[in-house]
Amino acid sequence: MFKRQSILILLTAGSLVAGLAPTAATAIPIGFGCITNNNATDCAIGEAQLSVDVTDAGGSQVLFTFSNSGPLLSAITDVYFDDGTLLGIAGLIDLDDNALGPFGDAGVDFSTGTSPGDLPGGGVVGFVTTAGFSADADAPVAFEGVDPGETLGIVFDLIGGGNFADIIAELTNGDLRIGIHVQDYSGGGSESFVNVPVPEPGTALLIGLGLVGLALSPRNTA
Repeated sequence: MFKRQSILILLTAGSLVAGLAPTAATAIPIGFGCITNNNATDCAIGEAQLSVDVTDAGGSQVLFTFSNSGPLLSAITDVYFDDGTLLGIAGLIDLDDNALGPFGDAGVDFSTGTSPGDLPGGGVVGFVTTAGFSADADAPVAFEGVDPGETLGIVFDLIGGGNFADIIAELTNGDLRIGIHVQDYSGGGSESFVNVPVPEPGTALLIGLGLVGLALSPRNTA
């Protein structure tokens, strides 16, 4: 199946990201757990097929790449973020609509803001969508969403002083959570998912890469 990709760039006012391209930075893969449990089969499909890779995009930015590996019918139609050291969305560039490079495809189109405004069923796990930290598929959502074989990239600026290691730490301890609403299952149902926290070995990997290296510097050792 041909893989389509779209990248949304979520920017602060006056900032600009040009020529965004995949980097050699290590991506941290994260899975999702179903929270609504409307249908056990649909939940299992989502948990098996849906994931997000978190990558240091450089320039105090972090890239979240949402993937649907397929092959079974399902579409990510809404993305939500709960807190974290990210800036609110002040602007959006959908690259496939703006001819800024070969990063997107007209088959995946999202806009900022969501309807509903909060992750459906998110209250069960205390998920509260941070204002301005959401995006949803344009109509028709089942087609423009992240279908099997497709991906969606969202880039956030980091709050002054924050870095990529802070994002991974918050994904580990639950201070930052990611929610997705999934539709277009074969039976017509929908489910909501929240990311599974990054396991501690992921933090150990970051330490090995020097992203959390201050504690290991010679001046901090006995």
